[in-house]
Amino acid sequence: MPRIKRGTSHVKKRRRILKATKGYRGGRSTKVRLAKTAIKKAGVYAYRDRRRKKRDFRALWLIRINAACRNLETTYSKFIDGLKKNNIEIDRKILANLAENHPKAFSEIVKLVR
Repeated sequence: MPRIKRGTSHVKKRRRILKATKGYRGGRSTKVRLAKTAIKKAGVYAYRDRRRKKRDFRALWLIRINAACRNLETTYSKFIDGLKKNNIEIDRKILANLAENHPKAFSEIVKLVR
């Protein structure tokens, strides 16, 4: 049986790893062993933060809605309660957008809720 040399595939693999860690700080972008662990960690963070992003944005929307409500002399909890009682189904993302970019429309919604 002929001898199989894996030089090309090994170089390709290393090149792919180092290409993925381009821009990382220190030896993580130049040393293969460090780059491998850096890629694994980056993947873990990416997976975790894809879920975390949803929480973070919802928290941001709540803060924006609450700030706008307090300017109109009500609180977030009373506002959301009023929306539910009046069967107004607007999600928090849209409400936060209205509060930030269209304050007149948001104030009309608050008047409806009261």
